[in-house]
Amino acid sequence: MSTSKIVLITGASSGIGEATARRLAASGHHVVLGARRVDRLARLTAELKGAGHDAEYAELDVTDLDSVRGVVDDVITRHGRIDVLVNNAGIMPLSMVEELRVDEWNRMIDVNLRGVLHGIAAVLPSMRERRSGQIVNVASTAANRVDPTGVVYSATKYAVRAVSEGLRQETPDIRVTVVCPGLTRTELTHSGGTDQLQDAIRDALSTVGLDASAIADAIGYAVDQPEGVDVNELIVRSTASLQG
Repeated sequence: MSTSKIVLITGASSGIGEATARRLAASGHHVVLGARRVDRLARLTAELKGAGHDAEYAELDVTDLDSVRGVVDDVITRHGRIDVLVNNAGIMPLSMVEELRVDEWNRMIDVNLRGVLHGIAAVLPSMRERRSGQIVNVASTAANRVDPTGVVYSATKYAVRAVSEGLRQETPDIRVTVVCPGLTRTELTHSGGTDQLQDAIRDALSTVGLDASAIADAIGYAVDQPEGVDVNELIVRSTASLQG
């Protein structure tokens, strides 16, 4: 069993965030679940605590820097530190650029990119002061390729990958990991976009989609490495996937 860590997970009310909370709690870590849907967080926290794990939750909106900082400051006040931040919150409304769904573009930028930066801004000062910590950013295989139906989504995930690599080089005392999941069965396909494209993705998920627990296991692997080992990038795909 690895040393217990204080882990803050954003987007923890479903999908990869929920699975990661389960995985890390079962490994003996104290998980702090953050998301906007506090009813779901409360149920998951109660379930984890009922199983004997250490868990708590807080309402958190990654698009609001004050919200993120408030949660981070509260956790540090009560526990003395945050060892790991899992920047997981994300949305994926797919559409062609020519449809000009500008509001959805801006929302993706706010959640997928600005949300990651807000998380980093909130935890980095205390991690730098302690000269210890880990930031795990959940990107996508779309951070390595661009499809015509997900141009802006890919742009946000390429940016997350770039931020992760730059932060790794800037902060030798802090571990930085970017995890790039392939098609994963989550609620991402219910976040807007063109109905036909989202239906097609849901059909693909039924045959080649990964379970969110596979991504949680990858995150757990990176978190549980010894302090001097920094797993910088993980790409996780289904063996049945045709993604490049």
